[in-house]
Parts: sequence; C-alpha cells; structure tokens
Amino acid sequence: MRQSFTEWTKSGAPWVWLNAGAVAICMIMVVGLLSLIAVRGLGHFWPADIVQAEYKENNNSIRMIGERVQVQEVAAEQLRDGGVNVPADVETMDRVLMKIGNRDHGGTDFIWILDDFIEESSKPEMLFAAERREWGNFYGYLRSIKESGNEVAAYDGYEKSADYEALWNEFQNRIERAEMIHDQIKDIEKGKIGSINYELERLRLKERALQLKEVTDTAKYAEIDARRAELNAEYEGLQGELLDLYNAVNRDSITAEIANGKIVEFKVAHIVRAFLPNDMGLGGKTGHYFAKLWEFLSDDPREANTEGGIFPAIYGTVLMVIIMSVMVTPFGVVAAVYLREYAKQGFVTRVIRIAVNNLAGVPSIVYGVFGLGFFVYFLGGHIDDAFFAEAKPAPTFGTPGLLWASITLALLTVPVVIVATEEGLTRIPRAVREGSLALGATKFETLMKIVIPMASPAIMTGVILAIARAAGEVAPLMLVGVVKLAPSLPLDGNYPFLHLDQKFMHLGFHIYDVGFQSPNVEAARPLVYATAFLLVAVIAMLNLSAIQIRNHLREKYKALEM
Repeated sequence: MRQSFTEWTKSGAPWVWLNAGAVAICMIMVVGLLSLIAVRGLGHFWPADIVQAEYKENNNSIRMIGERVQVQEVAAEQLRDGGVNVPADVETMDRVLMKIGNRDHGGTDFIWILDDFIEESSKPEMLFAAERREWGNFYGYLRSIKESGNEVAAYDGYEKSADYEALWNEFQNRIERAEMIHDQIKDIEKGKIGSINYELERLRLKERALQLKEVTDTAKYAEIDARRAELNAEYEGLQGELLDLYNAVNRDSITAEIANGKIVEFKVAHIVRAFLPNDMGLGGKTGHYFAKLWEFLSDDPREANTEGGIFPAIYGTVLMVIIMSVMVTPFGVVAAVYLREYAKQGFVTRVIRIAVNNLAGVPSIVYGVFGLGFFVYFLGGHIDDAFFAEAKPAPTFGTPGLLWASITLALLTVPVVIVATEEGLTRIPRAVREGSLALGATKFETLMKIVIPMASPAIMTGVILAIARAAGEVAPLMLVGVVKLAPSLPLDGNYPFLHLDQKFMHLGFHIYDVGFQSPNVEAARPLVYATAFLLVAVIAMLNLSAIQIRNHLREKYKALEM
C-alpha cells in the first residue's frame, strides 16, 4: 500500500534523510578542506621546472629565470592604471607569479609578470636550482668549481655534454662533503659543547649556592674548580676541532651565471642541495619529493622558519600534549568521582557542575592570562625563591616554559574530562555497586576495582576531546611558554633530561608565525598549508592512539556491563 506524504512525514523518515544528508555534506566539506590543504602544502615539495624567458614590457626586455608559481587573471583597466601599456581591445590578461630566487643579487624572491609579454620561453636542461642555508633559492648555470680559490673544473656552454656532467658530478660530491662536515660541526656545537656549557652553568649555580649558604669548606670549592678546569680544557680542544672543520667546510666554492649574465661566486658550504629539475625524470622527481618531505619532518627550520623542517615544533607539540594528558586525567577523574560518588547531591553540587560546564566556554586567552599571572609570576616566582635562589635574578620557573604551558592547558581541558567521566559513571548500573558491596568490598575498593575500570572508556573519551582541543590551542601558549625558535629540545641527554622550565616550539604557533609574521609572504604561504596539514595529522594520530586504548578497555569490561 502506497504511503501518503502526511504519513511519511509523521513517520520521521524525512528527518532521518535530512540528518544523513547533513552528515554527508559535513564529511564532504571536511574531506574537501583537508584535500585543499594537502594539495597546496604537500605540492610545495615537488621539484618544479625552471623556466628561462625573455620578458618585454614597455619596450624594456630582460632575461628571466625562475619557477612559475601561480597564475591569476587581472582586469586590463587595472593594469593600465598601473602604467602598463595594454592594447585597447584586451579586457583581461594573465598575471604570473615567478619565483626568481637569487635574493642576494636581485633583492626579492618573487616577481609578478604578464604572461602575454613573454616573448620566448624554454626549459634548458643545464639550469640548476640550489637550496641555500641563507638567502633562499639560487637559479642559474653552473660555470666552475674552485678549491681554496683555485679553479679545478669549468664549463661555459649552454648545451649539456660529457664535460658538464663531469662538472656536475664533482659539484654533487663537494656538496656531500660539505654536508658531512656540517653534521660534524652540529654534533660538536649542539651536542658536545652544549653539554659542556650546561654542566659549566650547573657548576656556577652550585658554587653560588655554597656562597649564599656561607659554606667555608675549601674542599667543596676546590672540587668545583677542578671539574671546571677539566671542562674548560675539553672545551678548548673542541674549539680547535671546530676551527679546523670550519676551514675545511669553507674550502670549496662555485661560480654560476645568473639571469642577467653576471657571474657570481659563493661557498659550497652555503648549499643544502642542488638539482637539475628540467633534466629529472619522474623517478628522480619522486625521490627528490620524498627527500624534501623527510627534511620537512625531521630537520630544524631556517630562513625565518620559511625553509627547512619543523621537527622541533612537532616534538614540542607532542611532548606538551602528553604532559598535559598526564596532568589532566587524574585530576579530572578524581573531581568527577567525588562529585558523582561522594558529594551530597544538592544545591552546592549543582552549582559546581554549572561552574564546570561554564569553564568549558571560557575563551582560551583568559586561561593564558591566568597562567601567566598565577603559574608563572606567582607560583614560579615563589619556587625560584625557595629552590633556585642561586640562579636569581635570572628566573628558572618564574618565566614561561613547558611546565606552565602544560598546566594551563590541563586547566583549560579539565572540564571536558570531568563531564565525560561523570557521564560514564552515571551509565554504570547501580546493581553492580550493590553487588560488590554485598560481597564485602568497601566503597573505595568498589570504585577502584569495578566502577572506574568500567567507566574507563568514557574517561578515555574525555581525554580524546581534551587532546583534540589542547593540541590546536595557540592563544594561551603565546603567554606561557611557546617561542618562535627554540635553541634546543626540552627533552635531551642532559640531567634532569626533561627540562620543564624550558621554552618550546609548537605547530599551532608555527603556523601563526609563518603565516602572519614572516617577512617573505610568498615563500611562507605553502609552508602554512603544509604545517596546518601536519598539525591535523598529529592530532589525528594522538586521537587514534587514545581511541585504540578506549576500544581495548571497552572490550575488556564489556562482560561486566551485561
């Protein structure tokens, strides 16, 4: 029998379809947004071809070398207002954003040109791109290699040949040599010398503490002086090694021809990698892409965070979230257990629950201001007075750091854990509690061995929500510990290994810094997309780990719920 429209409406079927459609639209929007971020961010690491073009505008002709980054349509009237000679019958023209690099010679990395004014365009196989430690990318023709100022190989043609391939292979070998020396320098500077400086500072503080306590035992001072002398001797030896390494790494240099025909020279040590994108096949470009992607995930940033990697930001984000979770979980669970199992259910309890729910809606920047005022200045200042008097006036815990950032975010997310835990405790049947008590267990034993384990999936749900919110917060962290660039990681090999007083980098703040504070906007834009996609991926992995734990607990205690 055919159902009438009125009966179909009353059955609730339209609302089911509307809800399904809303969920589908939301999923499409989320997937579309993530796809857009992934394409614009991860596509940045693909090696683009280098174009050589003859560009003529208003009777001025110049040779240009660079990458085509973006194309946009511009109204001809707008160009005429800017002084560009555009034919009267033209309504729109394509404008191309070219990454020309060579900022140390031209003053800018990017330039806008009109596609219609490009007279000749080609992609010579000999054009190479070099990623440098400073001044961004370099584009040009390799002309010669010098060792200690003496030319050892050269080529002055524009067609690829066996001589040029030999020159290029020698160039790659010298880049590889320079990279190996840079790794040795980094190991000495950040590893060995960093550890020595850290221990010297600890000796200084130990000596200062003895002076404040007015200790007169000369043996203790002599022990400190002896150890300091050993460290200084070791430091001098490492300084000599560093001097030799710097002389070795600066031995080689190259000359190259840039777009205007000028021959320039710079050190091979300034180059991170060099490649010939126009001469690379699909396999070569794929290998280059994954090498760049790995560098992005594992290396330190450079060039005002617009080049290199973001490993310190990944490390800081994950470590902060782990410490925050360790803090917020027991506190939130204890509070929820007290409110549900021990507190007398009345007006005061209802007010507390309302207050907890309202705390979840407080803007995060308010928590940041509170964390700065109470945790950093008040609590941290008193900790310095009580335990780190020898370090004053330089603050130890009386300054923003990892500990205060984690506690601030724990305070921000604790209402979520409390509410989720209370809901989990509410769903546990009263008969389970009564059965445990009837068998002789105390109320505390019932809670610890029966109730809380059964509520653990709900507790994990609260932790998952807390992780999702805390990992993406930026505003409070700007006040309580995050920085643009941290010189070292908060977890290292120096005692006490985990440095809770140290400032750290964070993916969310890195996105803000690169997107809004970078002096090179065009270079920073793709990294904003790439970092945003990575932040989403990190949050997803943290959540998936917590969800896996929750599912395991749910299966483990399913029999008790039946």
